[in-house]
Amino acid sequence: MSGFRFPVGRLPDEALLSGLATGDPELALTFVRRFQHRVFGVAMAVTGDPQLAEDIAQQTFERAWRHAQIYDSRRGSVTTWLTTIAHNLAIDAVRARRTEPVAPEDLDALLGVVTETPERWALADEASSQLRAAVARLPREQARALVMAGVYGMTAQQVAEAEKIPLGTAKTRIRAAMQKLRTALTSPKRGDHVE
Repeated sequence: MSGFRFPVGRLPDEALLSGLATGDPELALTFVRRFQHRVFGVAMAVTGDPQLAEDIAQQTFERAWRHAQIYDSRRGSVTTWLTTIAHNLAIDAVRARRTEPVAPEDLDALLGVVTETPERWALADEASSQLRAAVARLPREQARALVMAGVYGMTAQQVAEAEKIPLGTAKTRIRAAMQKLRTALTSPKRGDHVE
C-alpha cells in the first residue's frame, strides 16, 4: 500500500467497529467519540440518572468491543445496534433498581419523554426518530401498554392489573401496538440505499 491514509474520522461506522474489534486505539477512540453522545442520551432518557447513564455508556462500549465480531449489518446499522445495547442495559439497570412496577399515572410523563422532549436531541438517529414517531401515533392506551411491557418488562397480567382492564384486553393492546410499530418501522422508506 502507498503512504496514503484515509482520515479516520471519515471512515464508515462498520470500519470503525471492525477497528474496535481489532483493538486499534485510534479507531476505538474515534468510534467512542462518534457515538458517545447518542449512547449517553439513550441511557439518560431511560434512567434519568446522569451517573448511571455514564456507567451504562461505558458498559455499552465494552459490550460493543467484546461482541463487535457478531455485528450483522443486515439486521441494522451500527448506530441501531449500539443504541439497542445501551437501551437494553439501561432497562436492566432500571429494573434492578425498581422493586415494584411503575404507577400507570407516571407513564404519561414517560410517553412524553419518548415523543417530544430534549432527549429527542440525544436520540436523533433515524431509527429512534422513526420509533418515537411510531409510538406517538399509537392510541394512548396501546402506547401505555407497550411501554409497560416493553420498557418496564411487565407481564400482560401486570399491565391488566395496573390499567384495571381484562387480561385479554391488555394482551390485545400490547399485540396491536407491536404490530403497528413493526409495520411502521419495516415499511420501505424512499431514498434507502446501500453506499
